[in-house]
Amino acid sequence: MEKLGIPTTPLVTEAFKELATLNAAKRGMPHIRITFTPHPVAGKTPEELHAYVEGNDPVSGKPLMREIVDALTRPLSAEDMKTGTISPSVGAPAFTDTADNLQEYYLNNGMTDFLPIILPTEERVQTMLAGTSHRPEEIAGKMAAGAYAPWEFTVKQVAINAVMAGCRPEYFPIVLAIASTGTPSLMSSTNSFAYAAVINGPIRDKLNMNYGIGAMGPFAQPNAAIGRAWTLLSRNLANGGVPGDTYMGSQGNNLNYNNLIIAENEAASPWTPFHVQKGFRPEENVVSLFRGLGIAPGQGARGTDKVIPVYEEQFSDLFSVFTGFFGGLIVADPLIAQSLKSRGYDTKEKLIDWLYKNTTQTIKDYKERDFAYGFDYPRSLKGIEPYATWYKLPDDARIPRWPHVSDINVVVVGGQTNAFFQGGSLSYTVSVSVDKWS
Repeated sequence: MEKLGIPTTPLVTEAFKELATLNAAKRGMPHIRITFTPHPVAGKTPEELHAYVEGNDPVSGKPLMREIVDALTRPLSAEDMKTGTISPSVGAPAFTDTADNLQEYYLNNGMTDFLPIILPTEERVQTMLAGTSHRPEEIAGKMAAGAYAPWEFTVKQVAINAVMAGCRPEYFPIVLAIASTGTPSLMSSTNSFAYAAVINGPIRDKLNMNYGIGAMGPFAQPNAAIGRAWTLLSRNLANGGVPGDTYMGSQGNNLNYNNLIIAENEAASPWTPFHVQKGFRPEENVVSLFRGLGIAPGQGARGTDKVIPVYEEQFSDLFSVFTGFFGGLIVADPLIAQSLKSRGYDTKEKLIDWLYKNTTQTIKDYKERDFAYGFDYPRSLKGIEPYATWYKLPDDARIPRWPHVSDINVVVVGGQTNAFFQGGSLSYTVSVSVDKWS
């Protein structure tokens, strides 16, 4: 007798009706039985949630629990068993029209960031492809904007988006390296995620990237265009950024326009460059990716008014408002790095170790955070450390804000006009070679 497995049925809040049904259809189950609950469920009392269960499905109008039971036990009808997938359209191979009409075409079909683009003519795309030794039809990677089947794309398709973003051919290896990771900068979570890329190696000077005054502002073409290309390829090659479908960020994030592109100021830093910390050679060109909730200036941290600033305490104070769900990234001006080195922090690792041990919270505060109950508590029940131990500690015990010292990272950026820093609620994900894509 064939083993069919355990019957299951999706239970989704009504706000995600389109997302759930489209996602199922894209995976070959256009008629899957889904039960919907009122929205939201977060922040509701047990009594309010119990009322949801005793009430009706707001989409079908049927009693919610009866619908769940039927979905699990009622035999499948011929309609239920129909399969088939939705294949995304890649459009016609070429378009001929006026420049203004083509701009409207790209805009109206959701292929832009709602700003004017550089039209990807065949001539411009071929010029972009000259920036790499890889063949146009070579598969560059796969990418998905969340829990979706990933889209596969070629080097040429990445080149088209690089042209649209305003890149030059010499920027293209960095864009390809980012694309090859399969990391979209537009994610389907209800959190309004932000993404960042740290770039190291000689390519920073070759491209005249800005890592001095205004390094994270709109003051250098490579920084701006590379970041924008990441957004456009996430939209066009991963189906990301479709509000209500593949993008559910409740408020959105302004960093999604061209993300946060950080070229590390290696020459002015007294510490090891970030890519060397990750095992690469100093002469290699590397891009490292982060994701999280965003970045904030550190001037509001306690201790900024001291005659002799204690920067590590300021970093820790800013970290104290971050969620432990994502890591902590310090982006420090070289003046701060040099000051810290003179006070004994001759490596980033020593600074990070101090921050890990001194940025703490009580068990009581930790357990009261939504992310801890939703993500860490289930891990503790499975015996995963350090969560299993943390959940056995008394309320007044103190624990690190992050489970691992590797959750904290430091990058040196800035023009040394003042000893300022910024702190990002951002987790490091991956580092990849840019040279591979030259």
